Amino acid sequence: MKGTWVATLRGYVWVKLIGGEAEAFLNAATKEQVPLWNISYNRAGELNFGVSVPDFFRLRPLLRESGSRTRILSRHGLPFRMARLARRKTFAGGMLAFVAALFLLSTLVWDVRVEGNSAIPEEKIRQAAKEEGIFEYQWSFRLQDAASLSQRLALRLPEAAWVGVDRRGTSISITVIDSTKPEKLTLEGPRHLVAKTDAVVTRIIAENGRPKVERNDRVRKGDILISGIIGDEQRNKAVVSKGKVMGLVWHEYRIESPLVTKSKNLTGAAQERSYLIIGNRALQISGYGEPSYENSQTRTSVHRAQLWKKLMPFGTMKEHELEVIEIEKKRTPAEAKEAGLAQARAEMLAKAGKDAVIKAENILHEQTENGKVLLTVLFEVEQSIAIERPIG
Repeated sequence: MKGTWVATLRGYVWVKLIGGEAEAFLNAATKEQVPLWNISYNRAGELNFGVSVPDFFRLRPLLRESGSRTRILSRHGLPFRMARLARRKTFAGGMLAFVAALFLLSTLVWDVRVEGNSAIPEEKIRQAAKEEGIFEYQWSFRLQDAASLSQRLALRLPEAAWVGVDRRGTSISITVIDSTKPEKLTLEGPRHLVAKTDAVVTRIIAENGRPKVERNDRVRKGDILISGIIGDEQRNKAVVSKGKVMGLVWHEYRIESPLVTKSKNLTGAAQERSYLIIGNRALQISGYGEPSYENSQTRTSVHRAQLWKKLMPFGTMKEHELEVIEIEKKRTPAEAKEAGLAQARAEMLAKAGKDAVIKAENILHEQTENGKVLLTVLFEVEQSIAIERPIG
């Protein structure tokens, strides 16, 4: 029974039996169903055992029958702790004051969060909430119920479609959902679609306006592809030309690809340092000494203390300094050439646009010198060649 919460709650004592007949005492205790535990004999041959406080007072007639007496070795459990606490009035008063302070702190609002993907500035939402009494360190009993707060906040934020207030313990979350507004359409003036570079037209789709070129036509930069003037010479009007024009464009690229590449790798060796953070200062508490790393990188993690989900101005910080070595990798001219071409293709497609496709590539010049492979490549790319030009 020792160590159980029932024994701790009732209180228990360790007892030594002095004199008399120990076996007679144990038989009487068993007969009267008095629970004893951890029964043993010490070196002097005296019986030791544990018994709860209520059952201890039931032992008196049994002790008289066996001609024994008891000596209490130690006392344990809640009743004895409360008795000791009653003798320490200052400590008891401090405990009561702590409980009272904890109760008062639990009635404060410690955290106000604004949630939801709203276009309304958070400062405006917080100001409206403050006018309704929702702010940090406010007494929670001074606030209205969540439904009333939601309605009053919705009146202060007419651009919101719905406002919800949720109170959980010492924190309040405000969720704002914007009202759906029609998309504002920008006014477009009459315009042509013209070529932004020299090219050969491969495809033309005119959604609005009049096409001025056909497939396989060669165009120069600035030529009109889809005209914004429709009609004849007597009757015409300017419109917003729309469409898609694809063409073949040639790009000359110069590539330098090294035969030796260098990369940084972690060796696995590391040193850890710990700090105690107070405000904006950090006091180192472990990990002294300079590491013997020639090259390293440091990763930092900060853990601040929290009280009811509110960050406090103190905590701990850990720095992990990791050893880094530089590894050289040699490539053959063929490998360097392919790596340079792959990088050039990626840069070319990113520059030409999402619909661009490389149709062909032609290496005009190739040589190896000074530890590099030098290439001059001509790319044939099918890409969008139309840009807008207003009709003056």
